[in-house]
Amino acid sequence: MEMGNRQVTQSHYGAPDVLEVREVPRPVAKHNEVLIQVKAVSVTLADCAFRQADPFVTRLFNGFLRPRKLVLGSDIGGVVAAVGRDVTRFAVGDAVFGSIGSALGGCADYVCLAEDAAVVRRPEGLDAGDAAGLSYAYLTAMPFLRDAAQLKQGDRVLINGASSSIGVIAVQLAVHFGAEVTAVCSARHAGLIRSLGATHVIDRHAVNFTTAQNAYDVIFDVVGKSSFRRCKAALRQGGIYLTTVPSPATFWHMLSTRKSARRAQVMLTGLRPALDKHKDLLQLVALVQSGAVRPVSDRCYLLAQVAAAHAYVEAGLKSGAVVVEMA
Repeated sequence: MEMGNRQVTQSHYGAPDVLEVREVPRPVAKHNEVLIQVKAVSVTLADCAFRQADPFVTRLFNGFLRPRKLVLGSDIGGVVAAVGRDVTRFAVGDAVFGSIGSALGGCADYVCLAEDAAVVRRPEGLDAGDAAGLSYAYLTAMPFLRDAAQLKQGDRVLINGASSSIGVIAVQLAVHFGAEVTAVCSARHAGLIRSLGATHVIDRHAVNFTTAQNAYDVIFDVVGKSSFRRCKAALRQGGIYLTTVPSPATFWHMLSTRKSARRAQVMLTGLRPALDKHKDLLQLVALVQSGAVRPVSDRCYLLAQVAAAHAYVEAGLKSGAVVVEMA
């Protein structure tokens, strides 16, 4: 088999330094698969969670004592390098992006995916790194705002962690839906967040947004730093608290508030069917082309710097996406 396929692997859970680069044989596309040469892969808080098994619930998906999935990375941008004999949707040379999903394995030079996976052609002008960052953030933010919150014109929505990779997309989507957006982030990111359409910006170091009373239809905590209990009073009648971070408390609140005037909900968006993700990615392409959504990238690392990329994401200082370029 042909070599030339570098992977970022981990043999056990731990800090960023558990990651190592190794070379393995290049995969070969089956009859219904495409072989993608990965140009860039996003590094996210989800990657960090799976790397260190924190929160503990990640061990349910990836092994209690040691990781079953040794290669992290879900959202990629790249180029189709080969196609199986039955593939009709893609051709060699197509610039693509999308999500591998819960199988992970994207932090590699080459990956094989089914033709009907959550992968679409990149719109012109969108490079591989920006596309990889957009995929993860959009496929997380859109189901929360559209499906869970059913966000509509005139709703008041607060987004906690607005300068994160998910946050910058959530702000733009909320504005697209016609909501009045209050964003919580560090003061140094206020200008960026206002440029994305937020009406109000709260400095997370100076103001405790949970002290508000009856203020928001939706509170979307994209970084999981608050709780339903603390935010309940800030919700209006019929309001909903959303969080991307699962925990026993969140699941309990979700079950116990289903018929309440103020509800809590968590979604495992990474486990959605590939068909649903594919449809959403096509919509993302349209939103990018119309100018309703634009990528926001913070830093780009080389493959040899992948541990530093993980450390930077964990530090909670970034504004937008962090990507690793494979070249």
